Amino acid sequence: MENSVYRLLSEEEFADIASRILYEDNHLLIFNKRSGEIVQGDKTGDEPLSETLKAFVAMRDGKPGHVFMGVPHRLDRPVSGIAVFAKTSKCLERLNESFRTGAMHKIYWALTADKPEPCECELTHFLVRNEKQNKTYAYSKEKAPIGAKEARLRYKVIRETDRYYLIEIELLTGRHHQIRSQMAAIGCPIKGDLKYGAPRSNKDGGISLHSRRITFTHPVKKEQIEVTAPVDWNPIVKA
Repeated sequence: MENSVYRLLSEEEFADIASRILYEDNHLLIFNKRSGEIVQGDKTGDEPLSETLKAFVAMRDGKPGHVFMGVPHRLDRPVSGIAVFAKTSKCLERLNESFRTGAMHKIYWALTADKPEPCECELTHFLVRNEKQNKTYAYSKEKAPIGAKEARLRYKVIRETDRYYLIEIELLTGRHHQIRSQMAAIGCPIKGDLKYGAPRSNKDGGISLHSRRITFTHPVKKEQIEVTAPVDWNPIVKA
């Protein structure tokens, strides 16, 4: 491919990117992000997935010009799993609206060293984001400061070992660090999440929180789409 505006990926990187595409059509692309990868550019200057995927599509499809890869939502850098990208501006606008209105049904998996009680529950907290610390604090309704935003999720323990509990979490609202702060607030910080009280970091520097499944109505085709992202947390979980 000549005169491309994007960098050339190595054979290994190209194959790796291709293997992690969970769904793609002319309108959108759903990708299985690894912990540590960033979805959109930030102050670190590291290449975000939005740019890597542009380079991938340009190489694969032989496109010398610009490739559109819009970002309708963010997935925290230490979190793995489903990341959705729009391949057209029209699709981006509609996906933005779907995420904003909660039309995206999202399921996460998390590992905790502490067992939540009860084993299945709906949590409601009121969250306050500290921009300087890049951290969110969870309060009960009675103690919530002015301006706190309501956050709700459902969780249930779906597997356990002698050391960890696998928690399935359904997001009912979408707030900054919502799962991380709410699970920490009930005494169950996510494995590796030092910011929210985990005692030790993970070897890869990430946290054991994974965007596992997403269900939504396709913004253009109007078909029901359900995508599941595999995760390898050996020897605890591989699914």
